[in-house]
Amino acid sequence: MRHFALILFIHFLLISCVVSAQVKDSIITRDSATTIRKEKNKPSSNIHSPRTATIRSAILPGWGQYYNKKYWKIPLVYGAIGVCTGLFYFNLNEYRNARDAYRYKVDNDPSNDLLIKDKFKPVDPESIRRYRNEVRQNVDYSVLAFLVCWGLNVVDATVDGHLKSFEVSENLSLEIVPPRINPVDGYSTAGIRLNWQKKRTSFSK
Repeated sequence: MRHFALILFIHFLLISCVVSAQVKDSIITRDSATTIRKEKNKPSSNIHSPRTATIRSAILPGWGQYYNKKYWKIPLVYGAIGVCTGLFYFNLNEYRNARDAYRYKVDNDPSNDLLIKDKFKPVDPESIRRYRNEVRQNVDYSVLAFLVCWGLNVVDATVDGHLKSFEVSENLSLEIVPPRINPVDGYSTAGIRLNWQKKRTSFSK
């Protein structure tokens, strides 16, 4: 009777240990799943985003280059856009002066000749008209150049953003493929194989 009670007690301990282990495993698994789910739902603020670089450059020129840490490109961006802006205002001012000068030249009112800019006073009306049309085209060209520079700024930030997300491993491997005989046509082949790995990188903004 005493041995039966001892055996029963040992079975009870074994069953308790098994149940306790299963409960602990269940809790650990549930906690691990919760942790993984939280990690997945956690915003990855330290991952470089090409889309962010594109949006920032579209909003403000050079902002995407700053986000990509290509600081040396920012002066180039503003230099190109600044030149286009300066040409626009220069041509626009010239167009207005030529337009007014031509208008005053052909209105048959001598009192308005005093309003003509000095450089247009000795010029005949037809020459002023041609110059006015020419600088009017230059205004359009300068606006187009400004938009192109802005667009190139966005494209440059987008390309750099995509290239920034990947880096090539420094451990490049060069493998010489030994000659092999093709069983189909009987010709031997040999070659050189260059292997490298691309890995995604992440960094804080």
